[in-house]
Amino acid sequence: MRSYTIGQAARLLGVSPDTARRWADAGRVPTHRDESGRRLIDGRDLAAFSVSLAESAGGDDEPSYTSVRNAFPGIVTAVKLGDIAAQVEIQAGPHRLVSLLTREAVEELGLEVGMEATARVKSTSVHIDRA
Repeated sequence: MRSYTIGQAARLLGVSPDTARRWADAGRVPTHRDESGRRLIDGRDLAAFSVSLAESAGGDDEPSYTSVRNAFPGIVTAVKLGDIAAQVEIQAGPHRLVSLLTREAVEELGLEVGMEATARVKSTSVHIDRA
């Protein structure tokens, strides 16, 4: 499973590296160190934290307004495979995006929970790019 640096996690969560570092220091998201001493966050832990962070954000903030052609870099939080179709969920900062696509596409991209991916939204379609 892929691990993310504090900076990468911050970008995926839509916060500053300082904020991500404070959350890690406070134990809100578990970290480990690689052989060179850098702090890393396991992809599955980051996926779970991003979902809990979005759920705890509530609806008090003003909604964001964006173009339908925006790209939302984030982390895969769920992959549900059927016989032919699949559902992939990505948490991109406070945004949860769900894409329905073929099982074959998910397998070709090698999508799994904890993996970095970008959701591209145009109208009502969500396209997934593997990072």
